[in-house]
Amino acid sequence: MVVRRRARRFLLPVLLYAVSAGMVSYFMYHANTGARGLEAKERYEVLAADLGRELDDARRERAEWERRIALLRSDQIDRDLLEERARVMLGRVHKNDLVIITGP
Repeated sequence: MVVRRRARRFLLPVLLYAVSAGMVSYFMYHANTGARGLEAKERYEVLAADLGRELDDARRERAEWERRIALLRSDQIDRDLLEERARVMLGRVHKNDLVIITGP
Protein backbone atom coordinates (compact mmCIF):
# COMPACT_ATOMS: atom_id res chain seq x y z
CA MET A 1 0.00 0.00 0.00
CA VAL A 2 2.77 2.40 0.84
CA VAL A 3 4.46 1.69 -2.48
CA ARG A 4 1.26 2.39 -4.41
CA ARG A 5 0.77 5.72 -2.65
CA ARG A 6 4.36 6.74 -3.40
CA ALA A 7 3.98 5.66 -6.99
CA ARG A 8 0.78 7.68 -7.35
CA ARG A 9 2.41 10.72 -5.75
CA PHE A 10 5.30 10.49 -8.16
CA LEU A 11 3.57 9.31 -11.35
CA LEU A 12 0.52 11.56 -11.23
CA PRO A 13 2.49 14.87 -11.45
CA VAL A 14 4.85 13.38 -14.05
CA LEU A 15 1.87 12.27 -16.11
CA LEU A 16 0.24 15.71 -15.84
CA TYR A 17 3.50 17.44 -16.86
CA ALA A 18 3.88 15.06 -19.81
CA VAL A 19 0.32 15.70 -20.99
CA SER A 20 0.78 19.46 -20.55
CA ALA A 21 4.07 19.39 -22.47
CA GLY A 22 2.41 17.41 -25.25
CA MET A 23 -0.44 19.90 -25.53
CA VAL A 24 1.93 22.87 -25.54
CA SER A 25 4.06 21.18 -28.22
CA TYR A 26 0.96 20.51 -30.34
CA PHE A 27 -0.23 24.11 -30.19
CA MET A 28 3.26 25.53 -30.75
CA TYR A 29 3.72 23.35 -33.85
CA HIS A 30 0.40 24.43 -35.34
CA ALA A 31 0.99 28.08 -34.39
CA ASN A 32 4.14 27.95 -36.50
CA THR A 33 3.16 25.75 -39.46
CA GLY A 34 -0.63 25.73 -39.49
CA ALA A 35 -2.99 27.34 -41.98
CA ARG A 36 -3.04 30.52 -39.88
CA GLY A 37 0.48 30.18 -38.47
CA LEU A 38 3.60 32.28 -38.75
CA GLU A 39 4.78 30.68 -42.00
CA ALA A 40 1.39 31.34 -43.60
CA LYS A 41 1.60 34.94 -42.43
CA GLU A 42 4.97 35.34 -44.15
CA ARG A 43 3.57 33.87 -47.38
CA TYR A 44 0.63 36.27 -47.25
CA GLU A 45 2.95 39.23 -46.66
CA VAL A 46 5.01 38.29 -49.73
CA LEU A 47 1.82 37.87 -51.76
CA ALA A 48 0.53 41.26 -50.56
CA ALA A 49 3.82 42.93 -51.55
CA ASP A 50 3.63 41.36 -55.03
CA LEU A 51 0.04 42.48 -55.46
CA GLY A 52 0.97 45.97 -54.27
CA ARG A 53 3.68 46.22 -56.93
CA GLU A 54 1.23 44.98 -59.55
CA LEU A 55 -1.30 47.59 -58.43
CA ASP A 56 1.32 50.35 -58.69
CA ASP A 57 2.17 49.23 -62.23
CA ALA A 58 -1.51 49.23 -63.18
CA ARG A 59 -1.96 52.73 -61.73
CA ARG A 60 1.04 54.03 -63.70
CA GLU A 61 -0.30 52.49 -66.90
CA ARG A 62 -3.74 53.97 -66.26
CA ALA A 63 -2.26 57.41 -65.66
CA GLU A 64 -0.36 57.17 -68.94
CA TRP A 65 -3.54 56.19 -70.82
CA GLU A 66 -5.51 58.98 -69.16
CA ARG A 67 -2.82 61.47 -70.20
CA ARG A 68 -2.95 60.24 -73.81
CA ILE A 69 -6.75 60.35 -73.86
CA ALA A 70 -6.70 63.88 -72.45
CA LEU A 71 -4.47 64.91 -75.36
CA LEU A 72 -7.07 63.60 -77.79
CA ARG A 73 -10.04 65.18 -76.00
CA SER A 74 -8.72 68.69 -75.60
CA ASP A 75 -9.78 71.66 -77.74
CA GLN A 76 -6.53 71.47 -79.65
CA ILE A 77 -5.64 67.87 -80.57
CA ASP A 78 -1.99 66.91 -80.42
CA ARG A 79 -1.07 66.45 -84.08
CA ASP A 80 1.69 63.91 -83.47
CA LEU A 81 -0.59 61.68 -81.43
CA LEU A 82 -3.38 61.99 -83.99
CA GLU A 83 -1.01 61.09 -86.81
CA GLU A 84 0.33 58.11 -84.88
CA ARG A 85 -3.16 56.75 -84.21
CA ALA A 86 -4.23 57.28 -87.82
CA ARG A 87 -1.20 55.37 -89.08
CA VAL A 88 -1.86 52.48 -86.71
CA MET A 89 -5.55 52.27 -87.57
CA LEU A 90 -5.10 52.61 -91.33
CA GLY A 91 -1.93 50.54 -91.58
CA ARG A 92 -0.10 53.30 -93.45
CA VAL A 93 3.45 54.54 -93.18
CA HIS A 94 5.12 57.83 -93.99
CA LYS A 95 7.49 57.93 -96.98
CA ASN A 96 10.49 58.53 -94.68
CA ASP A 97 9.61 55.72 -92.24
CA LEU A 98 11.70 52.59 -92.08
CA VAL A 99 9.57 49.43 -91.72
CA ILE A 100 11.13 46.25 -90.29
CA ILE A 101 8.99 43.13 -90.60
CA THR A 102 9.84 40.69 -87.80
CA GLY A 103 7.46 37.84 -88.51
CA PRO A 104 3.85 36.83 -89.04
